[in-house]
Amino acid sequence: MKSLFLKIFLSFWVAQALFLVLAILVMLAFRPQRNSTWEALRSTALTDAINAYESGGTPQAHEYLEGLQVAQHVRAYVFDEQGTEISGRSSPGWAEHVAAGKPLPPHPGMVFPRPQILTESRASSDGHHLYTIAMELPPGPRVFFGPWGIPMPGLIIAVLSSGLVCYFLAWYMTKPVTRLRAATQQLAAGDLTARAGDPHSRRRDEIAGLVRDFDTMAGRLETLVKAQSRLLNDISHELRSPLARLNVALGLARQRSGPESASMLERIELEASRLNELIGRLLTLARLEDGEQRVPPTPVLLDEVVLNVAEDAEFEAQARHCHVRSDIPSGDWGVRGEASLLHSAIENVVRNAIRYTREGTTVDIHLERKENADGAEAVVSVTDCGSGVPSDALEKLFQPFYRLDDDRGRQTGGVGLGLAITERAVRFHSGRVAAFNRAEGGLLVEIHLPLLANAKARKVPEPVPAAQEA
Repeated sequence: MKSLFLKIFLSFWVAQALFLVLAILVMLAFRPQRNSTWEALRSTALTDAINAYESGGTPQAHEYLEGLQVAQHVRAYVFDEQGTEISGRSSPGWAEHVAAGKPLPPHPGMVFPRPQILTESRASSDGHHLYTIAMELPPGPRVFFGPWGIPMPGLIIAVLSSGLVCYFLAWYMTKPVTRLRAATQQLAAGDLTARAGDPHSRRRDEIAGLVRDFDTMAGRLETLVKAQSRLLNDISHELRSPLARLNVALGLARQRSGPESASMLERIELEASRLNELIGRLLTLARLEDGEQRVPPTPVLLDEVVLNVAEDAEFEAQARHCHVRSDIPSGDWGVRGEASLLHSAIENVVRNAIRYTREGTTVDIHLERKENADGAEAVVSVTDCGSGVPSDALEKLFQPFYRLDDDRGRQTGGVGLGLAITERAVRFHSGRVAAFNRAEGGLLVEIHLPLLANAKARKVPEPVPAAQEA
């Protein structure tokens, strides 16, 4: 069993039930087998009934046995050798079986079993007749005993009551573990506000201490991640001002310098442009990671976004003598989100494919619809004809500032933020992205986004400059 709840519940229940059963069986093993008081009453009742019958006949015997039932709460029946009840009363079947020396028929009752029955035979005073008494004792405390003297109702009550107690005990012990597991899953999914503790709980045991330690850890993680995001955002904003002044100074320097300084000024302008682009990417990344934004409710036509990206990428791919081919079937491709952010996410992947595919090859963009347990989703697949990446680096491609080859990244001008922005943007839209090496060579990147049902999407706006991957 993988459930801690079931392990604790069943262990306690079996232990308690076994203890109760053994205790009752030991009690039964050492209890007195006969009750001398009832045995004495049986002998006296048989003698008095015989005397009443011999002295007064059937009426006298009837009166005596009826009085015995009223006084002692026992039902007694006396039979002669022919099996006739001497008091003239109607006798039950069990009494006739006992008088005839037959075994008692099985009794169907388990909760209220048959009370104990005592029998005895004795000859009359003249020795010519034989009489047998069948006496049913009052239930008393034996109402809880079933066949063979086993207290079935008592056992059932004991097992059910112990099971109830053990159930609540197991529930009490595992409830915080269940909350802790749920909070751990939320934290792993990126919800830094997840907490496992109950603010109204007064528990002070080890499990409660574990829950409090987890909440302390989660709070610390949330503080550190938000502080890092704020620091990244603040630094990026602060760098914009000196960069703007640098561009102004660069323009003035161009006006006052001669031709011999043109190459140096162009280099300064190139590096300033790269720095400006890097700051823009950092701001986008910080905006996606702060966790405070919500997906806008505006529907967007994903097929138009993919088509725009393919058209722009086809123009850019001409520099490497490559082509971009798109396969976009007709249909309802509405998704909820921000069009410019989706455009940037897909464009980063396509530009990355153009950059690393072999010259003269084709980058394919395919849009398809898939059904899963959560509903329909759109899958944007981008494949290139490059050399692929090592299998252990596939998951790292979407980490910020990760590059397979630093020298190659510097040559292409990338810093390893494009795919990281793609992953955050797709996750921001409740989707997922993954990369795979193709068997025939090259890299396959799939972007999964949930589709809307019969959504009327707005026209895709003009795309903003997207971040490029290295």
